[in-house]
Amino acid sequence: MEDTNKSQYVLELRNIEKEYFGNSVLKGINLKVKAGEIHAIVGENGAGKSTLMNIIFGMPVIKNTGGYKGKVLLDGKEIDIKSPNDAIELGIGMVHQEFMLMPGFTITENIKLNREILKANPVSKLISPMLKTLDVEAMRKDARKALKELGMTVDDWLPIAGLPVGYMQFVEIAREIDKENIKLLVFDEPTAVLAESEAEKLLEAMKRLAAKGIGILFITHRLDEVIAVSDTISILRDGEQVASMAKKDTTMEKIAQLMVGRKIERIERTNNRASSDSEDAIMSIKDLYVYMPGESVRGVSLDIRRGEILGIGGLAGQGKIGLANGIMGLYRSTGEVYKNGQLIELNNPRKSIENKLAFVSEDRRGVGLLLDTSIEMNIVMTSMQIKDGFLKPLLGIKAFKMMDEKKIRKHANKYIKELDIRCTGPTQYTRRLSGGNQQKVCIARALTLEPEILFVSEPTRGIDIGAKKLVLDLLIKLNEEQGMTIVMTSSELGELRSICDRIALIYDGKLQGILDPQDSDVDFGLMMAGKPGAHAKEVI
Repeated sequence: MEDTNKSQYVLELRNIEKEYFGNSVLKGINLKVKAGEIHAIVGENGAGKSTLMNIIFGMPVIKNTGGYKGKVLLDGKEIDIKSPNDAIELGIGMVHQEFMLMPGFTITENIKLNREILKANPVSKLISPMLKTLDVEAMRKDARKALKELGMTVDDWLPIAGLPVGYMQFVEIAREIDKENIKLLVFDEPTAVLAESEAEKLLEAMKRLAAKGIGILFITHRLDEVIAVSDTISILRDGEQVASMAKKDTTMEKIAQLMVGRKIERIERTNNRASSDSEDAIMSIKDLYVYMPGESVRGVSLDIRRGEILGIGGLAGQGKIGLANGIMGLYRSTGEVYKNGQLIELNNPRKSIENKLAFVSEDRRGVGLLLDTSIEMNIVMTSMQIKDGFLKPLLGIKAFKMMDEKKIRKHANKYIKELDIRCTGPTQYTRRLSGGNQQKVCIARALTLEPEILFVSEPTRGIDIGAKKLVLDLLIKLNEEQGMTIVMTSSELGELRSICDRIALIYDGKLQGILDPQDSDVDFGLMMAGKPGAHAKEVI
């Protein structure tokens, strides 16, 4: 009787656990998908969705980091998926958020890649079967069939290069359903890059595939899509499965609350400069567009109040990261940014720094640090380049300058002590520091510029819990003791709510609204999913 019960599910996950370097990212996940069912998985950034999909599809990152605990069953039988090839052979397909297409190949060639149909010819019959040639017509016939199932009428012999993004997404799906043994399809944010009309077509295609008996796992942050097509909905939060329910038993508001709901531990502020709701704007952003790949900003207008800690939140790829990068001139931008009423020149990092802005990048190892350079040089480098700081006349001649090593050493030791940078000394290479201490070096370099506004992007990414608390406490200290205005961009909504005075939420490159940290989980969840809540503050 138990076997019969198992076999009704095309996929079962039992007590799945996964750690990355001692950090638990999946904590006992139990999930079931029936044949012909659309099962949605929703959650914030970092909830564990991608890790779960990597396990199901056998991505190398799982094996290379120690594997996982628990069981995966397909059609009631336990399986061990060691690679994507294993998954494909078992009938599991995945439509990735990032396209896995060959631009120089045609639609048909992409659909049939690694599954080409061959036919015999006189040479292969005489010499070797290895000399068979492509059966182009048979391949095109299969490709047209797969495209037709998705409601696509595009010519199958067009090259991928130059196709609209929506067409590329459908080619990805067509490639998966062309496989004869497909049982389960995993869709990872399939509508993220699609226009609204294209997204509607894709959702209809998903319904048609489910009607054929294919089980579908649907990862998305768009709650209206979840309600529109899903049969069952599972919510992940901080690696835990907080709920699984039938669509009929839930609402968009309930999903939003479960997705972000958590106890907010507000860090005590001794001098909350923004508590009076002062309207004194130190910076005004007008119709800002930032052309940052994957994090573009589309017409954001926002006032930053003097002396506040403003949070910038949102899901991955929605544009929150692009805001600071654009203002600081790291990516091409258009629009207007005023500081204290004066227009700041965009697309010019030097001008941004001269206007007393400083930036701690989200990519500390790729952009924020010179890893094979000493701590002290990392701290003073930007000041030396932009402000001629830490330089002295060479042999008394002002026109020629050299590094003031004594001043550099004294300054570096000051910040090592003040920020509690754990190191062997100021000459230690930053590569050899822990993630939390590397982050402190980035902050020290920004503070060396003596900014009035400090932009910090993902300040606690990749560092341990203890170091996170130290970094957040440091930001509060800078705000309260030095009166520094801080704009903190983070994927960790709980952190934003713990220290910020206001939180601006970005979706699809646009400002959805501004919330108080104490506003409801429902409002935060809906706004992050592109559905403004009832208590959103007026955008100013």
